[in-house]
Amino acid sequence: MTIQIGRVQSRLELEQILSLQKKNIPKALSIKEIEQEGFLTVTHSLDLLDRMNSRCPHIIAKENDEVIGYALCMHPKFNNEIDILKPMFEEINSVLAPGEKFMVMGQVCIQKEYRKKGVFQKLYKKMQDVLKTNYNCIITEVDALNKRSLNAHFAVGFIELKTYNYNGRKWCLLALK
Repeated sequence: MTIQIGRVQSRLELEQILSLQKKNIPKALSIKEIEQEGFLTVTHSLDLLDRMNSRCPHIIAKENDEVIGYALCMHPKFNNEIDILKPMFEEINSVLAPGEKFMVMGQVCIQKEYRKKGVFQKLYKKMQDVLKTNYNCIITEVDALNKRSLNAHFAVGFIELKTYNYNGRKWCLLALK
């Protein structure tokens, strides 16, 4: 298994991200898969992914030219682009010091057969390496019901900044410094 970690460089890679995303949203998963494997909350358009990537390239894992995992970079300037994420940006502003430079990790996903092989950690390591000169921390939020994702984030060093409720759901705001 030769997995390469790098930045998105083509439209095809963005399309492969969307394909992997589509396979991991709740309506594509069984209840058992949701509980055991985790799930994605947000679906993106190709246009939005491309605009986000232009501002700060997404991090991807590839094997044989196929995207098998990704971590999306979401610059704070996109704070009004996705309705379900608007409250997250408000909460970030309530807990971070004014002027603190952060990047949001907008979503992370690993193809099922590549999970538990270190890809998650490698994506975050690359993201940290790429962002460390311009940003103090990486922020993300995880649905409190998504235990697999929470555990994976804590395992790579994220800390909980805050838990809050929005639209009948409990969210955990996390930071990696």
